[in-house]
Amino acid sequence: MAVKAVPQVVLPEVELIESDGVPLESPWHVGAISLLIELLTWHWRARDDFYVGGNMFLYFSLEQARNRDYRGPDFFFVNGVNRFPPRPYWAVWEEDGRYPNLIVELLSPTTAEEDRTTKKRLYERTFLTPEYFCYDPATHRLEGWRLGAKGRYRAIKPDKRDWMWSEQLEMWLGNWVGTFHGMEETWLRFYGADGQLIPREAEDAQAQREAATEEARAERAQREAATEEARAERAQREAVEQELARLRARLAELEGKGKR
Repeated sequence: MAVKAVPQVVLPEVELIESDGVPLESPWHVGAISLLIELLTWHWRARDDFYVGGNMFLYFSLEQARNRDYRGPDFFFVNGVNRFPPRPYWAVWEEDGRYPNLIVELLSPTTAEEDRTTKKRLYERTFLTPEYFCYDPATHRLEGWRLGAKGRYRAIKPDKRDWMWSEQLEMWLGNWVGTFHGMEETWLRFYGADGQLIPREAEDAQAQREAATEEARAERAQREAATEEARAERAQREAVEQELARLRARLAELEGKGKR
């Protein structure tokens, strides 16, 4: 008896949308996400083995996609993946099963509770994301958790500056007061292991211009010092020559008196 072939079941395609049209909570949130992405993109510009994204949907199952259960971390970092091409969204099954290594949520009155509960559980138990941070722009308070040996988040203790160390980035996260996107605000920034601020491209360029200006100033000061030294040597030489001339004249005068 012939075995009946099992017909192939073709699952309906799932549309992965790029945006639900809901704007971010405030201009600060827009700027803060842009700042975090810009910082790592510029700092690691020579690398192509990482991806940073923000305010974009992250799809982790077809069921989630069908249910339109949108999840969009404000900022996330994935290590050990191809940086290119740019993605309109992050679909885990299209990225060899890779989930974020680090996620940052920027709190607001409407999202704070979900960020600290529902999303935290999702990142801890489904994503297994090693590090999760929440930043409150109203209080400038940073909270952080790191995945422990038992697969549960453990709170990260801040240092005396209220900074928190990220093992995934090998950087500090902490407050910075300055202007970005035309707004003078307190922002979340990255700092190196030495405590130095990780600069933006514009800040790097400004530092280089200032360094070039300082180098030019130092060279000008060195030239002026060399000119002054030469002038002093010339004046000293002229003074010696004048003294020698005076002594010769005096000697000649004395010799003349002796002959008379």
